[in-house]
Amino acid sequence: MNEIADAALIERLRQHMALAAAKQVVAASNIANVDTPGYRAQEVPFAETLDARIASQGLSLTRTSQAHVGGDAEGSVDTRPAEGLASRRDGNNVQLDRELLAMARAGGAFAQAQTALTAKFRLVRYAINEGR
Repeated sequence: MNEIADAALIERLRQHMALAAAKQVVAASNIANVDTPGYRAQEVPFAETLDARIASQGLSLTRTSQAHVGGDAEGSVDTRPAEGLASRRDGNNVQLDRELLAMARAGGAFAQAQTALTAKFRLVRYAINEGR
């Protein structure tokens, strides 16, 4: 059986939350520039960032059950221009609906990691209190 150390789990959850927050910052920046002529929407390549972070640490994620979902990573994230978006006459390609959806998804990803982290600390608190 593949054991996951508590410290590694907490680190992955921290990375997940930080990357989700970075995605929200990028989406908020795009929304702030929705009326800026010539502005090109940016995006955070979430899956690619995850793969790069994990590979750089010599680790790999293994899905042991089809019910499991993937994780996410963080760091100083790189942004790239969003591809495939139609530009308006002023050269701006920010789509408000797309950015609001990206913010909602990032908020959901953050909340998932936060819930898992809360559960982990609840178990630690339970272990400490039952040991008295």
